[in-house]
Amino acid sequence: MTALQAEDVTLRYDGRPVIERLNWHAESGRIHTIVGPNGCGKSTLLRAVAGQLKPRSGGILLDGKRLSGFAPRRLARELAMLAQSPDRLPDMTVRMLVGFGRFPHKPIWGASRPEDEEIVDRAMEQTGTRRFAGRKLAALSGGERQRVWIAMALAQQPRVLLLDEPTTYLDVSHQLEIMELIARINRSNGVTIVMVLHDMNHASAYSDEIAVMRSGALYACGRPEETITEATLADVFGVRATIGRHPLNGRPYCLVTGLLNPSDRGEER
Repeated sequence: MTALQAEDVTLRYDGRPVIERLNWHAESGRIHTIVGPNGCGKSTLLRAVAGQLKPRSGGILLDGKRLSGFAPRRLARELAMLAQSPDRLPDMTVRMLVGFGRFPHKPIWGASRPEDEEIVDRAMEQTGTRRFAGRKLAALSGGERQRVWIAMALAQQPRVLLLDEPTTYLDVSHQLEIMELIARINRSNGVTIVMVLHDMNHASAYSDEIAVMRSGALYACGRPEETITEATLADVFGVRATIGRHPLNGRPYCLVTGLLNPSDRGEER
């Protein structure tokens, strides 16, 4: 079943064209990743899918209905967006922040109900953040903070979770911790995940399907075995790479060995 769909979507940002007539879809209950070089339109597309950016033409559909047809609170019950970590942190405790995820479900001006508190507790338990529920965000490490943001999104109880570069600025161990958490959320909650990643090996290891973007267009879309190829890395990123198979999961992994000369790259689409 298709959860999200982009139909002939054209997007402008600050008056300039970013994406032209793009078609793409995400299947329900699966992990979808969008990759591509800087400036190709990945985050712009994710913002449009989140309903934060209105297409110039075409439309984004959730379960066959255009996002423009959803009231904001109704859309927030279906879809949660976790942007890149903010530079300035709100001066509040972990539990207070996670509690904000219940806003779309509570009556307007209503206080938290026992069921809201239970859902907040469950979201923190699932993300391993309950043990520092009373601490301020500024006192946490980068990996801990990222888990708190994900807990807030989980408290929202969305069917679709959008993540914009969730491992940015994290060290290797915390990157893996976040990727494993995302995979567990997908498996245990059945949440459809759509995320933007820079690390091709993370994309390959954790995604059911990968969309590769280049210059505002969809270059390729499919399983990791179909999209993580030497040709893709050469054409899209301008690098020479060797593709192998991971000894544990059999997924492709890439080892970048050098830059290609512009004349060696494929023709722009």
